[in-house]
Amino acid sequence: MNYDQIMKDGSERMEKALKHLKDQMRAVRTGLASPALVENIRVDYYGSPTPISQLGAISTPEPRMIAIKPFDPSILEEMSKAIMKSDIGINPQSDGKLLRLALPPLSGDQRKKIAAKVKDVCEETRIAMRNARRDLNKAADAAKKDGDLTEDDNHALHDEVQELLKKYEGMVGDIHEKKSAEVLSI
Repeated sequence: MNYDQIMKDGSERMEKALKHLKDQMRAVRTGLASPALVENIRVDYYGSPTPISQLGAISTPEPRMIAIKPFDPSILEEMSKAIMKSDIGINPQSDGKLLRLALPPLSGDQRKKIAAKVKDVCEETRIAMRNARRDLNKAADAAKKDGDLTEDDNHALHDEVQELLKKYEGMVGDIHEKKSAEVLSI
């Protein structure tokens, strides 16, 4: 691998970790309803686990309400069961055509637990990014050993990888602060 390939690989890995974090943060419950809370819950649809987002239209008609209108009304009961089994802690109400999920207000303890979970997920992302840095530095050292990089290029590459890590860790920090504030605000 050469200098540019290692940096490109590093950027891709950091971006992938950041995207995964953003996807996880979308599904974290705050005080307001969000379709992201339920869209990836899997429903047993004719023997195949299928995300709710592929089985019905998800909307938020009110700030604390999620409505799911299945494309196939016969799947309503299965959707309801899948939502109850998930860890979002909401019991759906069905009228035969539509599922309504009323989000109760979060207590102070629940908010603190969710904020702690947000912190843990962000730390896992930082660890993944640091592991990527370690792998990139190993690749740089291997390239130097193979003669593809000079000593100076190897040092410069290590420094550039560290700067890349700092940049992405800063983004993770921003996401953590924003989501924690969102969860803890009443």
